[in-house]
Amino acid sequence: MKRVFLFVLTNLAVLLVLGVVAHLFGVDRAAPGQYGALLAMAAIFGMGGSFISLAISKWSAKRMMGVKLIAQPSGDAEQWLVATVARHAQAAGIGMPEVGIFDSPQPNAFATGARRDAALVAVSTGLLRSMNREQIDAVLGHEISHVANGDMVTLTLIQGVLNTFVIFLSRIVGGIIDKAVFRSERDHGPGYFLTVMALQIVFGILASLIVMWFSRQREFRADAGGARLAGRPSMISALERLKAGQQAPLPDQLGAFGISGGGKAISRLFMTHPPLDERISRLQEMQA
Repeated sequence: MKRVFLFVLTNLAVLLVLGVVAHLFGVDRAAPGQYGALLAMAAIFGMGGSFISLAISKWSAKRMMGVKLIAQPSGDAEQWLVATVARHAQAAGIGMPEVGIFDSPQPNAFATGARRDAALVAVSTGLLRSMNREQIDAVLGHEISHVANGDMVTLTLIQGVLNTFVIFLSRIVGGIIDKAVFRSERDHGPGYFLTVMALQIVFGILASLIVMWFSRQREFRADAGGARLAGRPSMISALERLKAGQQAPLPDQLGAFGISGGGKAISRLFMTHPPLDERISRLQEMQA
């Protein structure tokens, strides 16, 4: 699921920038036993960084994925795509999202945006080539369900809380390491800043495990939403088509980005999606 990966990547970048700013202004330090001000700073920067990531999520997705927006549909395929998104958006009770296409041989799609009524839904050229319209209809219903369910906003709140602890703990542990290893004579020597930045990356990656778990749970809900909007047989068919296409998976560094998810058992904790067999099984168990 590209929207989650892009959000997490943007969030880590924003946190690093905010960390440098906090250090330059000297607000990322606390005397032993006086951590209230540091925790308050961490909450402000952590929640702020998360909401900045949300605010620029659509902008960054367009540029990182090379999304071409469909302003004026040209041809039957684009007209059908825009009309289908509009139909699902109306049924889900949200505003009409922007619709776009990005160049990728793999079947993929994502939805992102800071508000339910101002989202972006984008599909890959590979998805348009490899699926029939009933399957694409279900994929679009799945993505619209993410928007209608408020998944990006909920993700932002979770990420903000995690950011707070990442910022706070990295500075507490960084201070301990600075004193024990670098034996700085000042309150915080140069080793402190380097250690904090490294710890912030490490803790940020560990925190992303919680984000990935949340993402996997929301995928089941979005599948159910896609089944309601486009029909359960179409949603199951779309997932089965994705499963068949896993014979030619995305490269390792891209494997967890798309609607299909994937990955080896050892990397399951970092998967944004549950295995396709589990998703198909959940849909088959749904009452008609």
